[in-house]
Amino acid sequence: MKRGLLMKTMLPCSLRSIVGKAGALIWVIGIFGLTAALAAPDIATAAEAPRRPNIVIILGDDLGYADMGSFGGEIKTPNLDALANNGVRFTNFYTHASCSPTRSMLLSGVDTHVNGLGNMDEWTAPNQTGVPGYEGYLNNQVVTLPQLLKAAGYHTYMAGKWHLGKAPDQIPAARGFERDFTLLDGGGSYWDMSNVTAASPRLVFTEDGRYLTRLPKDYYATKTYTDKVISFIDANHGDGKPFFAYVSHQAPHDPYHLPKEWRNRHVGEYDKGWDAVRQERLKRQIELGIQPAGTQLAERMWFIPDPIVLAPASRAILGKKMELYAGMVENIDFHVGRLIDHLKKIGEYDNTIFIVFGDNGAEGTDLFKMIAGTPGTRDFLYAAINWSQTDPNAWGDPGSFVGYGPMWAQVSMTPFSQYKGWLAEGGIRNALIVSGPVVKRPQGSLNHGVMHVADLMPTLLEVAGASYPKTNQGRELPPLIGKSWMPMLSGKVDSIRTDKDYLAWEVFGNRAVRQGDWKLRWQFKPYGKGEWELFNVAKDPAERKDVAAQNPDKVKALVALWNDYVKANNVILPSRGPFETLEDQLPMRVPVDTGFPPLIYKRQFVPPKDMVADPKQ
Repeated sequence: MKRGLLMKTMLPCSLRSIVGKAGALIWVIGIFGLTAALAAPDIATAAEAPRRPNIVIILGDDLGYADMGSFGGEIKTPNLDALANNGVRFTNFYTHASCSPTRSMLLSGVDTHVNGLGNMDEWTAPNQTGVPGYEGYLNNQVVTLPQLLKAAGYHTYMAGKWHLGKAPDQIPAARGFERDFTLLDGGGSYWDMSNVTAASPRLVFTEDGRYLTRLPKDYYATKTYTDKVISFIDANHGDGKPFFAYVSHQAPHDPYHLPKEWRNRHVGEYDKGWDAVRQERLKRQIELGIQPAGTQLAERMWFIPDPIVLAPASRAILGKKMELYAGMVENIDFHVGRLIDHLKKIGEYDNTIFIVFGDNGAEGTDLFKMIAGTPGTRDFLYAAINWSQTDPNAWGDPGSFVGYGPMWAQVSMTPFSQYKGWLAEGGIRNALIVSGPVVKRPQGSLNHGVMHVADLMPTLLEVAGASYPKTNQGRELPPLIGKSWMPMLSGKVDSIRTDKDYLAWEVFGNRAVRQGDWKLRWQFKPYGKGEWELFNVAKDPAERKDVAAQNPDKVKALVALWNDYVKANNVILPSRGPFETLEDQLPMRVPVDTGFPPLIYKRQFVPPKDMVADPKQ
């Protein structure tokens, strides 16, 4: 894709600083004074200047593409669905395959290998250590969205998960957020400060730039984050300045902690198993127009059993995990509703842009098993002592750690292949909702244009009337990689990208390129082939058919784009990674065909009634 500055400045820098430091009265005085002083004939008066909208980003952590009702889910999300019905849903929106890389691009508009998250901090490889772009935190080579919005006259608020650095110069208060209540870690308890490793047993939080010694009374992550954002908005309400609120939920990331009244809203609903729920979700997606008629589901992962062959008790226990997950998503929706209702009450809802999405694919890996390791190790002992609530009746309580596994992650990512950590569509394709005053497309409509999380920086700067600078604190800034959505949101175009534009990804050594309808993918075995695979994701969104052998010229062209991406962003493939022994741990990959082997599906033969007889004496 071409790089460059994507926005036009809507106000001179001098005016933006005035807007940033004063209210409506000073804006009026400043405009008239500067008009005379600068003899600028085209500057509008305050009476003509449109009121700039507030901006709210609602980010779900590991929220699946098909979880919300408006994207085909059976999970009840009326508040998020209402935003979808008032705005636009986007079906071809891409993030990254893991949380901190996505968040780094959201806040910088710059590729991960440049902004410091070339790899997750937790998995930085030996050959990446000490290399610029692989710091494991959002580095100082980039300027952040809240820094630029703050300079343009916005209040900037954050509540929730950060995962972009813990040192004093790396926390939200140092990167442009005026107010914050933040979990700096990647995850942990929703009830207290319990973390999941022995080396780092305590979660780290900040509030307004100070590290917390304890959490507020009656803390529960999703509720408290919402409470804090509402209090931040109220503290400055009425001063004439718009606000940017980054509501970065920890949910529904595991462990699945939630209040008791939210745990039993789907009792028994998922006992029928993952295959049936995936089929139901795809049917609704086709009815809604999310997926075209004829779309197939991705193959069930070869190491996941057909739920039909499981004993009822096993299906019930596994179904209970999905019940908890659904409760987590519904709890998010409830608290989003609280925020929406509050904005309506104070008269800000109609002037607020809402942007809703998940940070990557749903989590199919058993993180607890990965972290705890094997018996006899320090982390195994720590997990056994501090995360010991394993009885299903205690799931959701402090000290319990429940994730729902690859079978339900595939359900969350219906109809796509695979999930978080991988560069199949199930790892990087996300549901996106945008609503608010800048959306001029039909309410409740769908858009199928290719979108990317890095587009948020140029889009929101254009909304704010700000521009992306060439330098920051004497350092030349890297160019933005995204494109503004404003021409598309305004209804002028249906897609902001042409067939010549491309997107590229790399994390954990897995890599991918998408250009137009084509996607080239390289993944470690056994999830991939350890070689380039080619898919037409417009016709085959589930990536069922590798057509590389039939299209060598297309493979060659996309590999050339990949090589350009590597050079432009200093991509260093890791020497070590989380999947280096996976091929040895999993059974050999085989095709999954419905009803095979017949041996385990053949039911009892029942002879015709008129041919049945008792034995002769």
